[in-house]
Amino acid sequence: MTIKQLSVFVENKQGRLSEITGILQDTGVDIRALSLADTTDFGILRLIVDKEEAAEAALRGAGFTVSLTPVIAAGIADRPGGLAEAMAVLRDGGISVEYMYAFISRRKEMAYVILRVDDNGRAAELLQKAAFPLLTEAEIAE
Repeated sequence: MTIKQLSVFVENKQGRLSEITGILQDTGVDIRALSLADTTDFGILRLIVDKEEAAEAALRGAGFTVSLTPVIAAGIADRPGGLAEAMAVLRDGGISVEYMYAFISRRKEMAYVILRVDDNGRAAELLQKAAFPLLTEAEIAE
């Protein structure tokens, strides 16, 4: 079970993040999670939003390079060791994590991480079997 992540190529120029978030605001898109990885000249802004198709169309229309990537949103116990347990499940299943970032949860005692892995189907199967809940696109849109 995967969700869609927007990846936006961003030049390292003053005001670019303001421009992107303004476009999303004007389109009525709510940002649920984000990560920004940068180099000297550019960055990749990764976003989980409630309306990914609308966000993609609006950003492309404004001239941004955007792609949609399938990722996993996994729930973990919000306590010491919760993330370590999830990572051990993936390690033991032979899954490599390319990157991850936090996702804010409104549920008590639950945290979420967005995971980009080398095998989404197998990772989802392993996590669910080990009782780690996965978010759906419908739950993110709520």
